[in-house]
Amino acid sequence: MPLDFPETPPAPLDPHRVVALVAPRQELYPITSAAAVFGYHGPDIVQHYSFSLCAERPGSLPTTLGGPIQVDRGLEALDDADTVFIASWTLIPAPAVLHAVSRAHARGARIVAVWAGIFVPAALGLLDGRRASVHWELSAELTARHPRVIPDDTVIYVDHGDVATAGASAATLDLCLHQVLQEHGAAHAMRIGRQLAAGPHREGCQRQYPPLPTAGPMPDSLAPLLEWLLSRLPDQITVEDMAAYSGVSSRTLTRQFTDQLGVPPARWLLERRLAATRALLEETDLPVETIAARVGLSSAVNLRRRFHNALRTTPAAYRRSFR
Repeated sequence: MPLDFPETPPAPLDPHRVVALVAPRQELYPITSAAAVFGYHGPDIVQHYSFSLCAERPGSLPTTLGGPIQVDRGLEALDDADTVFIASWTLIPAPAVLHAVSRAHARGARIVAVWAGIFVPAALGLLDGRRASVHWELSAELTARHPRVIPDDTVIYVDHGDVATAGASAATLDLCLHQVLQEHGAAHAMRIGRQLAAGPHREGCQRQYPPLPTAGPMPDSLAPLLEWLLSRLPDQITVEDMAAYSGVSSRTLTRQFTDQLGVPPARWLLERRLAATRALLEETDLPVETIAARVGLSSAVNLRRRFHNALRTTPAAYRRSFR
């Protein structure tokens, strides 16, 4: 049964305004992905964001899909944006676009640039001396035009707070859910992710794409194993158990994780356990000992140590920050 969303969703009170700057010949996937995260999720999920579109020249704009998209607002829409989302642009952005984005950033708006959208904050000098996630096909062009930017074509996103970049359009969901997590907690981000049926949230350090093998076939998808692991967080699972489930050796499995996700299997599993810990701390009053058992960290002592190493705070202090 489809969700019964109203034709005009209710406007949230004092929302964080996300405005997507649409380019001519816009690729729609990153726009729709951002809208899915920052848009309306029904009455059961608190709405913290509003999402809208703007363009340098509003009207009916062509897209890579073949059909147009209607954009009613111009660059003035950025005047009150809290986040400016830029998913595509020309290598040399127009002066009016640069001026509008610069003004938004100067008054405190966050700039999120995906794929070729990176050329806008790069042209403004917002990435000078800073690391930025760039699509591997654009890395050389970015370096030639903006040599002070430090390009990284291996990770899926980099977040500096005021400016965030994602090299590939496919990383849009990950970067947007990361913003929700930072601003409203792991539980809220996980709830939106579940509604979207998104895969497990990927950290920015994970690889943008798997390198081509020098010999033999590409490794099989890790998705079945990841789903199996998420369904068994309370269990004590070793790398050998993961390898046995996947039908490969421990060494092969570790290589697949490192190549495809940028982290070894034990670290990936620990990150998932810590994410589940954060959600339970935010939403329940369960004792730390009980949470440790539920997420597979075995004891309150182990949970506190792992939690502090990752977040530089205690579970109790983290819980207080959400009350």
